[in-house]
Amino acid sequence: MSTVSDAFLRNDSFRSNSLRSESFSEEKDTGTVQEVGCLSIIVLGASGDLAKKKTFPALFHLFKQGFLQENDVHIFGYARSKLSDEDLRERIRGYLGQAASTKQTEVLSRFLQLIQYVSGSYDSEGGFQLLNKQISEHELSKRSEPGTSRRLFYLALPPSVYPPVCKMIRRYCMNQSDLGGWTRIVVEKPFGKDLKTAEDLSSQLGELFDEKELYRIDHYLGKELVQNLLVLRFANRLFLPLWNRDNIDSIQIVFREDFGTEGRGGYFDEYGIIRDIIQNHLLQVLCLVAMEKPVSLYPEHIRDEKVKVLQSVIPIKFEEVVLGQYEGYKDDATVSDNSNTPTFATIVLHIYNERWEGVPFILKAGKALNSRKAEIRIQFKDVPGDIFESKRQGRNEFVIRLQPSEAMYMKLTVKKPGLEMSTIQSELDLSYGLRYQDANIPEAYERLILDTIRGDQQHFVRRDELRVAWEIFTPLLNSIEEGKLKPIMYKPGSRGPAEADELLAKVGYVQTHGYIWIPATL
Repeated sequence: MSTVSDAFLRNDSFRSNSLRSESFSEEKDTGTVQEVGCLSIIVLGASGDLAKKKTFPALFHLFKQGFLQENDVHIFGYARSKLSDEDLRERIRGYLGQAASTKQTEVLSRFLQLIQYVSGSYDSEGGFQLLNKQISEHELSKRSEPGTSRRLFYLALPPSVYPPVCKMIRRYCMNQSDLGGWTRIVVEKPFGKDLKTAEDLSSQLGELFDEKELYRIDHYLGKELVQNLLVLRFANRLFLPLWNRDNIDSIQIVFREDFGTEGRGGYFDEYGIIRDIIQNHLLQVLCLVAMEKPVSLYPEHIRDEKVKVLQSVIPIKFEEVVLGQYEGYKDDATVSDNSNTPTFATIVLHIYNERWEGVPFILKAGKALNSRKAEIRIQFKDVPGDIFESKRQGRNEFVIRLQPSEAMYMKLTVKKPGLEMSTIQSELDLSYGLRYQDANIPEAYERLILDTIRGDQQHFVRRDELRVAWEIFTPLLNSIEEGKLKPIMYKPGSRGPAEADELLAKVGYVQTHGYIWIPATL
């Protein structure tokens, strides 16, 4: 008969195995990714802004740290532009940072020599046949047996061309057999504009690739403090009894930028702040804040719990939505004079389950505001029987600053130094720049590309997760596009519409006046 200790042994064994990726191993000293066949990374849209500013710099940083080995990896750029290998290298050189020494210059030069360019259209058989030929020649030069090599396709492209590009990859650029190698496809947001378009896109890609081959990237899931959420919640006994409706009054997830669309007006006007930020980045953070403890750290167990949270979100009440548009937004020649697109939104979500019923989750994002930051703000309930009358100082809040100046701090009421028994609000502060001075905090794209190479899908969006996310927001987006909800004008450099602060007060958030958190310094 099975014993309790037997169960624990089986569970420990399962957890140990589930933490191992399906297809990677690491050297103990360097963390170098090593597999049977060579690795080809193909960046489609190689001449575009995303590739230059994010994808290639992330690959370079992985190379510098030894996660990509020059005797193993080769990088191919593919785009419509007529460029030579050297042309592409020169285009991206300026985005890879300044070399401060001869050694760094040598590392940069070695990385650039790994890059090869292929020109072709995104629906061209000839272009992708040529691309496959170049990849295959590289694999042969590394003596990789057919089917043992690894091919990672990064689509730094508009979603409109995903279907034709993926058809070409499927037809001409896949590994010829499954002998330990793989083909993986990384696709960038936006994954559709609403439920229907997202499902259409998912169906088209799903006909070509298995779910385990698709990596829907949301770079917020690669941020250091976002990745810390599961550890923070489930590895610290302190938070286990506090993280619920009995102690928490409200939770805010905030994204603020102090600049406008700045040349992206035409693109932004097609999507708006809800599609651009709230439906993906902030909702992903909400899942990690609100989910139950997964059975293990196996990626599917974590993603299962995220889906359960989204399924528990009740329909959005339009009276708990405030939309805004900053003055001057329509001055952009690429934006319609009749645009109803919000550049600011505050949306209250409610999760109907045992842990969170009655706790408002406030998602707030905006452009051209008075500050730039992204943070999670967990506000606790008032102290019962408050003998110090500390309510006037403000409630306890646990704040997780995602960017900039990564930090976690707890706002507490303490005795003000001196002879009088008076109180003041202060904080317990873990500022990463001060506490981890020698640590290298990687960019989100570095971490997520490495996860893709390792076959770890924990920090990528699953198809059913994407569908439920769009189910939450599509009715609201339809009402905006039909003109039933109108954005309120606000001045650039302000907090946004005053109605947003009124909504926060209505759902119970208590703003602290007179307290300002200052990032710790040496």
